[in-house]
Amino acid sequence: MSVTSRNRGCRLRRSAHFVAGVAAGIGLTLLVGAFMGAGIADARKSLQPSVDTLISISETILGEPISYPTGTAKVTAAVITVPVGASTGWHSHGVPLFAYILEGELTVDYGENGVRTYRSGIGFMEAIDIAHDGRNGGDSDVRILAVYMGAEGKALSRKAGPPSQ
Repeated sequence: MSVTSRNRGCRLRRSAHFVAGVAAGIGLTLLVGAFMGAGIADARKSLQPSVDTLISISETILGEPISYPTGTAKVTAAVITVPVGASTGWHSHGVPLFAYILEGELTVDYGENGVRTYRSGIGFMEAIDIAHDGRNGGDSDVRILAVYMGAEGKALSRKAGPPSQ
């Protein structure tokens, strides 16, 4: 065998190794790309908006039908903070009120309609025209998102005396 033949054989073997290496590299790239593509598809899916309904109801927490006040609509949203040991005082609402407990635990006394406790993550439509008192008996502040569906000139809440026992 001549030197030229041996060199050609080495080149062919090197060339075959090179082609095999390139093919393996391309295969690995395609495999990684497929996994990344799946990851990108999952990431895109997780970037889609989602809706978690907090409440969909036509009556208050005490079973009263919800009715909206007449007049020019006025929606007011507020975050109410009830410190540890404090209470809201006896009051009532003349307009529909959606309440969502952001933090803490609130116990509400509805007089003859009973006592209810609301914890973080709970939403409800508050009683309309029924006196109640919310108390924070926990060890941290209570924060409530309150959305009043009122009307221009209509009070969102008003002081009330405790119900007669």
